[in-house]
Amino acid sequence: MKFENHISGNGGVITLHNETKEVGRLTYTLFPEDHRFVISFVLVHREFEGRGMGKFLVEEAIKLAREKNMQVYPHCSYARAVMTRMKDVEDVFLKR
Repeated sequence: MKFENHISGNGGVITLHNETKEVGRLTYTLFPEDHRFVISFVLVHREFEGRGMGKFLVEEAIKLAREKNMQVYPHCSYARAVMTRMKDVEDVFLKR
């Protein structure tokens, strides 16, 4: 599996690919003045559902946010549910 991060302006898309095709994607928006990284949407293509691929995308977003010294706000309900179950994200999880 391979991640790619495509940044455009204050937002971006993290895609996850296997050897032949896209497995899923996560969209985000950056608010640098507030040190916020907002996860807007997580999508895993139907044929890859139920294998933890969405969690991998959320983990990659958290990694990127940490590199940028930002707090993560999971606007996406799926991302919020994943982060709520994670034990090592207290340093970046913005719960509002």
